[in-house]
Amino acid sequence: MAKIMFVNRTAPHGSIYAWEGLEVVLIFGAFENELSAVFMDDAVFSLKKGQDTTELGIKGFIKTLPVLEDYGCETILVEKESLDARGMTADDIAIPVQIVDSATIAKAMAEQDNLLPF
Repeated sequence: MAKIMFVNRTAPHGSIYAWEGLEVVLIFGAFENELSAVFMDDAVFSLKKGQDTTELGIKGFIKTLPVLEDYGCETILVEKESLDARGMTADDIAIPVQIVDSATIAKAMAEQDNLLPF
């Protein structure tokens, strides 16, 4: 069983990266691997409660995030420094996550067999 971490760094809207990253996690969930995800930089906005994409004319994916655990992605880390830099707190996050510092994320990354950046 491989340890695979999905590293999300891009904003949820304006490019396809965040959506593609979520889809890849769901696909990998069909296989026997140990999955985890980290949200850092502008990707922390993907987790923000109350997103409304109506004016953007796109379908949001915030409602899909709670199923990550059902697909085998049980560890979701959020970089505290990224939250702080964007004026966000744990109360702003829509799903259960672990908020950790960058050193903890670096350690978790070093323990993975594969890192997939989005």
